[in-house]
Amino acid sequence: MRDGVIRVQGRGEMGVKLLFWELEQHLKSSSGASVVAIDNKIEQAMDLVKSHLMYAVREEVEVLKEQIKELIERNSQLEQENTLLKKLASPEQMAQFQAQVQTGSPPAPTQAPVPQPSGPAQPASHNSGPSA
Repeated sequence: MRDGVIRVQGRGEMGVKLLFWELEQHLKSSSGASVVAIDNKIEQAMDLVKSHLMYAVREEVEVLKEQIKELIERNSQLEQENTLLKKLASPEQMAQFQAQVQTGSPPAPTQAPVPQPSGPAQPASHNSGPSA
């Protein structure tokens, strides 16, 4: 229920048209009847509206429950990742992180270290056979 509008998911416009058609049928069948009959028809129409609204609300609740379930799972994954990252971080990294959290400053951009060759340079082409 957002912005005061209730949508019947999966039914859309057809659900609303059906609701109004049923209300119209109730009201047409009560023409020329006594006041008591009209009151009964109004009560029936209100019950019908109530049942449609309850159905829409139940559907929305189910959608929200599923979203909550997914968010709880995502939160759990992020907590596990956070725990792992804390274990893998060096004391210097943790101290730097704590300082950033306390000051509210964004993390300083880090440059990835340039990999250095660990051994002698290899030639670009390899000849497997004897040279001519």
